[in-house]
Amino acid sequence: MTALAPLGVYVHWPYCAKICPYCDFNVFKAKGRDAEAADLARAIVADLAAQRALTGPRDLVSIFFGGGTPSLMDPAWVAAIVGAARRLWTPTADLEVSLEANPTDAEAGRFAALADAGVNRLSLGLQALDDAALKFLGRNHDADEGRRAAHAAAKAFPRLSLDLIYALPGQTPAAWADELRAAVAIGAEHVSPYQLTIETGTAFDRAVRRGSFKVADEDLGAELYDTTQTTLEALGFEAYEVSNHARGEAARSRHNLVYWKGWDYVGAGPGAHGRLTVAGAREATKAADRPADYIRRVAETGMGFEDRERLSPVEAAEERILSGLRIADGVPFEDVAALALQADHPTVRRMVELGLVVDDSSRLRATADGRRVLDRLTSELAINGG
Repeated sequence: MTALAPLGVYVHWPYCAKICPYCDFNVFKAKGRDAEAADLARAIVADLAAQRALTGPRDLVSIFFGGGTPSLMDPAWVAAIVGAARRLWTPTADLEVSLEANPTDAEAGRFAALADAGVNRLSLGLQALDDAALKFLGRNHDADEGRRAAHAAAKAFPRLSLDLIYALPGQTPAAWADELRAAVAIGAEHVSPYQLTIETGTAFDRAVRRGSFKVADEDLGAELYDTTQTTLEALGFEAYEVSNHARGEAARSRHNLVYWKGWDYVGAGPGAHGRLTVAGAREATKAADRPADYIRRVAETGMGFEDRERLSPVEAAEERILSGLRIADGVPFEDVAALALQADHPTVRRMVELGLVVDDSSRLRATADGRRVLDRLTSELAINGG
């Protein structure tokens, strides 16, 4: 092991066949961008090589291809990026290589080639198992196509995670529980259920403002969240993070744990964020959003960064709380020393008395009730620390 904690690599592939109405990620339509996509794959490899000079030698625990729709990538490009990362850093014996995919028949046809390229964990954006729900979500697959892709993924990859969206218009807790059980029956060992949120500037944001549909109210949202926990727990899944459930510790997402544990990760690709420890200080990196701008910056400067900012100890501690309280393990008090938060801090004691924080002398951990109001809890701790 090297002196610093293991490293993760995040690769952002921004192209999508269709842009979903709820999406606020950095995405672009794939049509007509074949030449640019090839240039982008080469730029990502070059960016990773340049960032190796910032990280130094590190153990590599995960590579994650997010997007966008990375399953649209030529598998040869995936292999080239995975190979570069493995050469630049020291891969751990259990290196996790995850890739996000949409469950269309066309993309499922690439699964075997993606597995050969080094992907050993697929995160499949199933989102729903009902045709009406999928149409509402603007997805480009139907329920049967989704099931076929999920079954193919379970055969092609050692590990499979399914993404689902709940709190859709008209959805009941009973129907949501049935959908969770059906998803687990496909063979996934990891499920990521996300409550539908309306992000500013998206097509859904405009639709809600027009009155086209209403979002679930707070009470229904809480009931659906509780249904998620009880249903998946009964199926043998542990809620190791607010929106992530795994059947056993080995099934947890190593890459997401890199984020939540506050470890370093290299970000490459348009709009990718990264967090690096440079000369003992935490730095935040942000790549140029547009693919053409990213490619040009890599050609001109070696790296795709549009922004690179050194975080103050307080800023780093605030980030640590925001990410670390999402997982059941929480955050060691030593990681938030800049906020002077300890077990006997008045704010911590008040949160313990309210049943939102576990009474623990060594770590700051949210209770089940605390995780239901996590945004409010983390804000309270960050503001009143110090």
